[in-house]
Amino acid sequence: MKEYKLIIGGERVAGSGGTYEVINPATEEVVGEAPEASSADAHAAAQAARDAAPAWRRTSPENRANLLMALAVEIKKRSDDLLPLIMAETGATLKVGTALQIPQAVSRFERYARGALLDISISLPPSIMPTTPLAAGGVIGGVGLRQPVGVVACISPYNFPLVNMAGKVGPALATGNTVVMKPAPQDPLAIIEFAEICEAVGFPAGVVNVITSSTPDSGAALVDSKNIDMISFTGSTEVGVKIFAAGGKTMKRLLLELGGKGAAIVRQDADLAKAIAGLMSVWGFHSGQICTAPTRAIVHRSVYEALVAGLASAAPQLKVGPPDMADTVVGPVISGAQRDRIEQRIASGIEAGADLVVDGRSPEGVDKGFYVGPTLLANCNNQMEVVREEIFGPVIVVVPYDDDDEAIAIANDSDYGLYDYVFSEDTAAAYAMAQQLEAGHVGINTAQRNHEAPFGGFKMSGVGRDGGDFGLYAYTEMQSIVWPG
Repeated sequence: MKEYKLIIGGERVAGSGGTYEVINPATEEVVGEAPEASSADAHAAAQAARDAAPAWRRTSPENRANLLMALAVEIKKRSDDLLPLIMAETGATLKVGTALQIPQAVSRFERYARGALLDISISLPPSIMPTTPLAAGGVIGGVGLRQPVGVVACISPYNFPLVNMAGKVGPALATGNTVVMKPAPQDPLAIIEFAEICEAVGFPAGVVNVITSSTPDSGAALVDSKNIDMISFTGSTEVGVKIFAAGGKTMKRLLLELGGKGAAIVRQDADLAKAIAGLMSVWGFHSGQICTAPTRAIVHRSVYEALVAGLASAAPQLKVGPPDMADTVVGPVISGAQRDRIEQRIASGIEAGADLVVDGRSPEGVDKGFYVGPTLLANCNNQMEVVREEIFGPVIVVVPYDDDDEAIAIANDSDYGLYDYVFSEDTAAAYAMAQQLEAGHVGINTAQRNHEAPFGGFKMSGVGRDGGDFGLYAYTEMQSIVWPG
């Protein structure tokens, strides 16, 4: 077992709190021991990033771009070592791991290597100003510049540790910020490996720092620190609310991607095969552990029974089993605690009157690990906890509706507004409906992403946008400079 340490200011440092075990959710065995950072360690990392910030800010865009591209190349080279570690930490299946966990991280660093060279300043038209008691009149020119925020604390979730961290660190470094990484407690080891790769390709000491811990104390210390200018957090709404409140004391800039409860409206003219395939992504994609998943199927009554039957017949085809088996589709969820929360949500739906069409609790063929199989609850309504609360597991709930206005009302009657969907062969009607949905992102007849699109949520699903060039904007402050013409 490798001895993992924090990386603070270019130094490998033991966690002040000792270590804690990282558990493989498929086997319940120990993957490794992560350093337990204290609040003092967090403050030290923030100080190291602050000390490194002036020199990194002055680094040329070409140098930043070269380092980010070198990072992409090195991660790709080490993928054979990184992938088994990420799979062991997260429980990701072989299909999800090989297609996304490493390749998408590489893609993001390549994207922001190019982004580092992009001029995102804004030319301003000249302004004709009269003489005032303040200053002489004349033609006043100006430009809106994008300046780095400073020091960014990047706090990532457990579902895609390296990919999500790449989406934060890539644009932050490209625009001249230094970072302190704080991965989720469940799977931090690959992020420590990543920090070591940053060091190996030549990032200066203190530009990229990493702390890990099993408790919220070190993360809270980053939010409180005056040396941290911005928090980029992906995770639960509950934690996001705490960050929002605590960050106000030091006017932190915030980028918060929080919970989701994706509504998938299936109109009477929908291609049911497309709709069922889209909804099945809840089951087949990382065991439903993705905030953009279409977990609420809002279905016109004329096609309701056919859609439920289609999902019910498809569920047994999704094999539940060990993540390293090539034919496994549904692997474990991240922990025993998360499995118990998912099962509690399912039970609450049954108690509230939902029909349990497919029961994924205690799936056959697995005698250890934290597994929940594909689960389908039909005949639901918007008053049920299972419909209103994020589950973050392989559970679909189905709510019937009678007309478009009712469908939109049901979809919008939610605390969340991250990612919704409309399935309809009348694309004009679907587009009009999409514009009425209170969600930061809407997919029409697809569960696919466009990674250049601005990504983020309405309501309790977050604050701010990233993705593509919007990621560059997210990690910069606007500065206006004016002069006499």
